[in-house]
Amino acid sequence: MIKIFKPKRVMFEKGTLDTEIGKKIYDAFKDNENVEIINLTSNKIKAHIPGENLSEQYRSGKQTLVVGFRKSLKFQTCKPSANYQLPLVSGCMGQCEYYLNTQLGDKPFIRVFVNVDEILIQAKKYIEERKPQVTIFEGAATSDPVPVEPYTNSLRKTIEFIGEEDKARFRFVTKYNDIDGILDAKHNGHTEVRFSINTPRVINEYEHYTASYDKRIEAAAKVAYAGYRIGFIIAPVFLYDNWKEEYRELINSIKEKLPKDIEELIFEVISHRYTTKAKNRIVNIFPETTLPMDDENRKYKYGQFGYGKYVYTKEELSEMKDFFQNEIKLVFSNSIIKYII
Repeated sequence: MIKIFKPKRVMFEKGTLDTEIGKKIYDAFKDNENVEIINLTSNKIKAHIPGENLSEQYRSGKQTLVVGFRKSLKFQTCKPSANYQLPLVSGCMGQCEYYLNTQLGDKPFIRVFVNVDEILIQAKKYIEERKPQVTIFEGAATSDPVPVEPYTNSLRKTIEFIGEEDKARFRFVTKYNDIDGILDAKHNGHTEVRFSINTPRVINEYEHYTASYDKRIEAAAKVAYAGYRIGFIIAPVFLYDNWKEEYRELINSIKEKLPKDIEELIFEVISHRYTTKAKNRIVNIFPETTLPMDDENRKYKYGQFGYGKYVYTKEELSEMKDFFQNEIKLVFSNSIIKYII
């Protein structure tokens, strides 16, 4: 299996090398002269991440893997798509120009947690509290758990744990294809795997250090054949010349690769939008970006917290919604379209 995520530095918080996951990660990198291994003696993680400016700090952070303990076992809510976030990893190794999580700061490192058993014990408590209702957990609210799975096996462990719980379901989304390790997991139909997908043009231009268009669809087919519920998030949708032809080709490509007898396919479609704060940050980190962020060509939509975002015009969004509604239902008549926004 090709591991797309290859960190340049791996930091171990105190005590993590005494754990199964910590030892496994250490063994994976100890003989690699291109990877710096740092044993942390304090919580000053960012002091070990280099960078002379915002752009360098951002990229260095994305190349840093921190092995730590999940200290707070209180799960965040995750409405409306799930009841709770299930924290296996934080931070994302992809460098998508259109998405910058400002909450992660200037050096957005990736952190995996070694105390997965404690995390799942807490999940069990939430399941018991909500019975007889089904409790849904989201595994990708703050990250993409797939690229680190070859190093941790945390995703497989979670899938099999949820698979044994009648009143629990698990879902996550990914832009990667390192899914071989979960194909034979005993999921019992309790896990939904969604793939974030876009046209080759968008992926190649804006989604750096992620799996290619073809690799994602191939991975989705493998997951479908393994019996998982699957879905696709087409996002963000960009309205450029020939956008309809390219997104139509995307939908048809998914159809060609997936099992013919797939019972149900879930789609979510999200148009591109941005805030002024995000735009300024994107331009600083990706000064050569070609993202379409001309305010004059967008509509300003006021938000509930005092700041708004730039979205496509009402006419453009209406055209986009009609297009995806018609094309998806034409190709996948039994699909579920959760939303087109």
